[in-house]
Amino acid sequence: MIIRIMGEGQFKLSSALLDDLNVIDNKIVDYVANDDEASFKRELSSLISTIKGKGVPLDPTEIVESDIIVPPGDLTFDEAKRVFSGCGLIED
Repeated sequence: MIIRIMGEGQFKLSSALLDDLNVIDNKIVDYVANDDEASFKRELSSLISTIKGKGVPLDPTEIVESDIIVPPGDLTFDEAKRVFSGCGLIED
């Protein structure tokens, strides 16, 4: 599975990690829906850290289609309300 973090590149991750990432994604959706900006920021940071920590960065010159695109860590809360709604980035 290929995940792009906007502004930070692409990472190859095992599909086995999808459930773990989905748990974090669902928490972000809940925090955004409940107007909990501090928890949203914490979980977005956790999502990005997990991808970077468990993924293998792809060569930036390599062009590969991303399975999931994650917004940057500096995403505003207003922007998050548009991105993290419904089922979030990762469909259940």
